[in-house]
Amino acid sequence: MSLPTVFDSKSPFPADFVWGVATSAYQIEGAAAEDGKGPSIWDEFCRRPGVIADDSNGDMACDHYHRWESDLELIKGLGVDAYRFSVSWPRVRPGGAGAWNEKGLDFYERLVDGLLARGIQPYLTLNHWDLPAELQANGGWANRDTVHRFVEYASGVARRMGNRVSAFTTHNEPWVIATLGYDKGIFAPGVKSHAQAAQAAHHLLLSHGLALQALRAQGCKSRLGIVLNLSPLLPATASEADHLKTRLEDGRSVRWYMDPLFKGSYPADVLEFMGADAPKVVPGDMATIATKMDFLGVNYYTRHIVSANETWDAHDSGYDVTDMGWEVYPEGLTDLLLRLHHDYPVPPMYVKENGAAFKDELDGGRIRDVQRTDYIARHIEAVAEAIRRGVRMHGYMVWSLLDNFEWASGYEKRFGIVHVDYETQRRTLKDSALWYRDFLQRQNAARTQRSAQAIGV
Repeated sequence: MSLPTVFDSKSPFPADFVWGVATSAYQIEGAAAEDGKGPSIWDEFCRRPGVIADDSNGDMACDHYHRWESDLELIKGLGVDAYRFSVSWPRVRPGGAGAWNEKGLDFYERLVDGLLARGIQPYLTLNHWDLPAELQANGGWANRDTVHRFVEYASGVARRMGNRVSAFTTHNEPWVIATLGYDKGIFAPGVKSHAQAAQAAHHLLLSHGLALQALRAQGCKSRLGIVLNLSPLLPATASEADHLKTRLEDGRSVRWYMDPLFKGSYPADVLEFMGADAPKVVPGDMATIATKMDFLGVNYYTRHIVSANETWDAHDSGYDVTDMGWEVYPEGLTDLLLRLHHDYPVPPMYVKENGAAFKDELDGGRIRDVQRTDYIARHIEAVAEAIRRGVRMHGYMVWSLLDNFEWASGYEKRFGIVHVDYETQRRTLKDSALWYRDFLQRQNAARTQRSAQAIGV
């Protein structure tokens, strides 16, 4: 497999383009009740019967809390520029407010220092869904008070690590928190309320803007932004019903987040659709949400085909489908990045998550995950095409470094480029990891060649 337009000296990726891998705290750390960590909404949600496919939880996960040093060596061996990880809010401030947990803060300081010692840039996410359970008992993200508790949390973490962290992400995929957590109830905290979901979405965005302002006020020099899960949406047929449904779904999943961040307002058609369930907005909120960012993170896995009667199935598309039932459509990433570039005054963008779950089999100690390797290679080429067409892209990160606890799917779905034997915790690089490592070596060689040409060597 090769990507000649990416590998050669005419590679479209800029010299400072950041290549990385990504994880999140609850999915890999384990140590769910060790060293003063408090419970999160996911710790509590997993105890509900039937909500996790295999009835599992994140109590052990990948045991990264105890194996972080060897995991950092593994990351270093891949040759990446950056590692994106998240801080567990209840590990560092167990109740969401009140006393800080020094042992929790020390863990992340060791992690950050360990990355820097290995020449890897730390990209820190503050909220990857594991809200402290105590805050949820008071309404969670539907309660405006949580906004202020998040700003306190962000400020505290930045005071300890802001001088060493390359970039802070406020929230990962607020759509997932609001829609799957507070509307559909299939993710933590398991609420089913249109009104609470809308209010949670607003509070997530508001806390993002306030956190950016607070971090800058205290002198944080790290790059600051948010990460959204976005996809192109296309109608299943040419029918008016499918087109109308597609426009609405685009409004609810893309414009509902992009418009306030970059235009200072919610889309009127979505507000009209919400009616009495629309969020309560205090004067000044929208200007705060639109606080200027240093970067926008984009998570992309697939496109979405919208059918008014919900009859469309990805397996009927003619394209490959992942183990999650998601269509493999790399062209959608190019389309999405071009749309964001043309429709909004976006800052430099990063693909902060991109990857695929497939069923992996050990074959003589080797995982020949050809489908995943092909998926990653084709999506990197999709980013390259966006750059050629004028989009400012500053990075790409594979999801995920490790097989891990995949939320409501438990341990049944494997996204990692590194296989984890959950009984022994043994890590094995899959062929996709070996390909990514070799690709990055060739990228670095291309960087060196371009630098030499630029100075006339």
